Formats: sequence, structure tokens, C-alpha cells
Amino acid sequence: MKSISRRTFFFQSAGIGAVLAASRARAKDTNEQINVGFIGLGVRGNELLSHFGNLSDVRIFALCDPDQQRLATAAAAHKSAKTYADLRDLLDDRDVDAVAIATCNHWHALAAIWACQAGKDVYVEKPLSHNHWEGQQVVRAARKYDRIVQVGMQQRSDPLQESIKDFLHVDQVLGPVKYIQVCRFGKRLPIGKRSEPLAPPSGLNYDLWLGPALEQPIYRDQLHYDWHWDWNTGNGEMGNWGIHVLDDAINVVLRDQPAFPKRIAAAGGRVKWNDAGQTPNICFAYYDTGTQPLLFALTNLEDQLGTNRGGFAGIGSGYIIQCEEGYYAGGRGGGAAHHRNGKVVRTFGGDSGAGHARNFIDAIRAHDRSRLNAEVEIGHRSSAWCNLANIAVRLGGQYDHAAAARAGEPQDAWSTTIDVVEEHLASQAVEASEKLRLSPMLEFDGATEQFVGEHADAANGFLRREFRLKFEVPEVA
Repeated sequence: MKSISRRTFFFQSAGIGAVLAASRARAKDTNEQINVGFIGLGVRGNELLSHFGNLSDVRIFALCDPDQQRLATAAAAHKSAKTYADLRDLLDDRDVDAVAIATCNHWHALAAIWACQAGKDVYVEKPLSHNHWEGQQVVRAARKYDRIVQVGMQQRSDPLQESIKDFLHVDQVLGPVKYIQVCRFGKRLPIGKRSEPLAPPSGLNYDLWLGPALEQPIYRDQLHYDWHWDWNTGNGEMGNWGIHVLDDAINVVLRDQPAFPKRIAAAGGRVKWNDAGQTPNICFAYYDTGTQPLLFALTNLEDQLGTNRGGFAGIGSGYIIQCEEGYYAGGRGGGAAHHRNGKVVRTFGGDSGAGHARNFIDAIRAHDRSRLNAEVEIGHRSSAWCNLANIAVRLGGQYDHAAAARAGEPQDAWSTTIDVVEEHLASQAVEASEKLRLSPMLEFDGATEQFVGEHADAANGFLRREFRLKFEVPEVA
């Protein structure tokens, strides 16, 4: 693989990147097109190409992917765009104003930091980080190099969110919030289990694909996409879909306060499939927010009908806000408020965040991060709620129903969460006590962004990972 360029070396080692970044930190004239480079051209990368390509003041300027086939396919559809296999070459291109990063999760933080150092504004997909420490460094890089950094939590750009906030907190039609139930019930399939390690696809620069991740044998059937379910490269369903539904509740109900949960306990496991995946395909978690408790449940297993239409109050992927006078239930793009007498008080509709790319471009033009709907610090915080739950599951020991029931509140709602998960497992002929792992209660200090208390040493060991040589995520001062 080619060595890092002299210019990129300076970005990381000599502070020249800060000078260059400052020289680019200006509002863009309304008549200028924004030149965007796209890093990662899988399913989500191609969706971002469509979202940004629909904006008349954006030019799809550059494409980057270490997979030659993916790069060629995207280039055929965008013939005027420059092409790169190595993202460092794209970042060296001074004509690129901004980048959209849709790589594997393990690349998100390093790619975003390098882009900030190169003076680019950044749209980076969720979750912001593969581990918590990385997220902290991306926030620091955005501040140090004065970059506009948007995280791909597109629901933050749905007008629906502000409407629900006003309904809950200003109008208070349903009275005070008692607790929040969040769920992600979505069927997935096993990813296979090979006897011999998977060989990387031909035409893929595997060294670039790995980047910061450790070089380990892979025993699943497919390299692409199923990296989500390997701790070395992904964050499981919690970081894939869980962040969307959790962020909805953090935004709408908690209004981003506190920044992080005060305490968390979780249970989960990878059950039934016997595949090469490592991340849980079923879990539940209790978050102590200091105000309204937040309860979470997730499953990728099919239900008795061979689908996955389970959930809470008719919601499979979304959230339920239980108030004293009723509840709100909704998900991506809409929902409804119900009075406790059963009457629907109001319905809400949205666009699932169709204006998220537009919001990013407008903030670039003004060079004003306060305009962003999912600014990097918000993205770091919401990613943390998912990463901390994953840590809790990974620290888990023998599952015990009574111990799980004592972990959360309010007791009736928390018991229902546990019962739904256990009944779902029973329908799959899976015994919870044999297959799930239950964590201790973990305490997190939001000021230091470290675990504290009895289990702190073990939990803090998961806040940062080991990086591969030449692809270390830098500590940003």
C-alpha cells in the first residue's frame, strides 16, 4: 500500500492542517457549488449520493472506495466525478469542500478526523464512533480545526420532532412524562459460519478496508454489510438501528439532558443462530437518566408468524412515551398521542428527515455549526448511549430473572419489558437463563466520560480499542 502523503503527514504531525483548515473556514458564496467527496460506496453511500445529488448547489465531485467494483459502479453513474481507492488521496484534493463518510463503523472516527485536519467539512454516518473514546476525539477535531460536522441521524431534521416536543413540553396535553419505552424489533438472518477463513473479494484493497481494525480471520459468508455483527468492525444492531430509535427519545423527551445516562444495566446474547456473528441479536437495557427512566428492547429474531411485528403498543421500531394522562407512540415518520381513555388526541406526520443533507449544506454556506440538526457533539452523545449498552452486555454474567427485574424502574413497566423479551425467546424455544448474559449496574460519570464505582475498571477497558499500525485514531489535544 502507498505510504501516507507528505501533506497528510503534516496534518497529523505538525499542526499545518490547522492553518489550512482555518484558511478554508469561510462562508461559501450562494452562487458557488459545494464540491462533495463520497467515502464508502455501499448501500448507505449510494443513498447519500442520491440525497446530495438532488441538491442543485452540490456537485458530486469525488468518489472513494477500496473495492474496485463498488467504485466502478458508482463512477459509471457519476461520470464527471474523480475516483480514488484511498481516502487520503481524496482528502489531499484541495478542490473537495466536504466529504460524506459511509464506511464501515470502525472507519467513521478516523476518516472524520483526517477530513477535519484536511480542512474539509464532514457528514459522517451514525454511529459516530466504534467506541466511546473515538467519539471524543472527533468532537475535539471538529472544534480544533473549526469544521462543520453533521452526523447521519436524519430524524433530527424531521419537523415531526419539534412538533412532538412542543406537544409534550409546552402544551402538556398528556401531562408529565413518567417513562420512555424504546424498541427495535426487526428480523434479520444468520450470517453463516465457515470452517475456513473468508478470503477478501478480488479487487478489494483489504489493508485499506481494515484500516484501524485488527487483522483477524473472518468466518462469516460475506465480507460486506455483515461486518455490523463483528465487534472488530461493527456495533451490532444497537449501533445500526438502535441509535435511531434511542436518539428519537433522547431528543424529543429528554431534550438531550442528561448528555449521558447516569447508570445502565443490560442483558442480551446471540441466540439460536449458531453463526459467526458476535453481537447480540436480542437484548434489553435500563437507563437511569436522573429523571424519566428509559427502557429499551431489541430483537432480530422472527416472531411466531415468521416475521417480526412484535413490539410495544403496536410499535415495532420506535418509542412510546408514557405520560400521566396517556401516551405517545410512534416511529420513523409519524405517530399518535392517545389519551388514557383510549381516544386518539392527535396524529403526527413527518418526512423521516428528508432535509438532513440540505441542513448540512446550509450550515457549510454560513460556516455556522449551530445550524446543524445533528452536530457532532450531539452525535457523540447519542452514539454513547448505544456504545455503553453494548459494554454492559459484554460485561454480563449468568442471567437471572429476579436479578434483572430488580435492576430497573418503574417496576411494572420494566417487568413488562423483561416479560416481552423472555416470552419472545420462549417462542423460539430459547431459554433465557441459559443464553442471555446480565450485566451488573454500571455507573457513568458524564463529566469525565468514564465509568465509576464497583465495576469501573472492567467497563472502562471497553471505552477504547487497540488500533492497527498506521491507522491509529489520534488523540486530539
